[in-house]
Amino acid sequence: MVVDHRSAEFHDFFERHHAELARFAWLLTGEAGAADDLAADALVALWQRWDRLRAAENPLAYARGVVANLARERIRSATRERRRIALFFSRGPQQTHGPDLAAVVDVRAALDRLPFRKRACVILRHAFDLSEKDTALALGISVGAVKSQTSKGMAELERILGPQAAGDVMTGRGTR
Repeated sequence: MVVDHRSAEFHDFFERHHAELARFAWLLTGEAGAADDLAADALVALWQRWDRLRAAENPLAYARGVVANLARERIRSATRERRRIALFFSRGPQQTHGPDLAAVVDVRAALDRLPFRKRACVILRHAFDLSEKDTALALGISVGAVKSQTSKGMAELERILGPQAAGDVMTGRGTR
């Protein structure tokens, strides 16, 4: 099999970034099984545009943006499906016995409770240690929006998890 330079470049890009993109997808969706698929779908989209993207300043930022968009659509689809099911199979009010402390301590569960944009900003800034500019580029939003969403997201995590666990998110200890 003859591999041209373009294919070799993309293969190298794939090998360097697939695991990171899958981890990003997992942190966004909370679905381990879907994470690899989302990363692969994003890389297929990149391959289709590779001639233009390989000359771009930051093809990884584009890839992160594609993963974020695919994850957002997956979450929206799942939400719509849950709503449809709830309409047909609604049950009476359920009693709650207080918060599930194990889930409150779990950073993964806390991240799931954040709105998508806040979650994406917190993950890219703190779990992936991206700059505000790179985060903005990946998500297609302004640097100001990144600052605001990250700050608000961290405040929500602190409310959910407490200051110590939220600090662990900032240092990356709670998201791996």
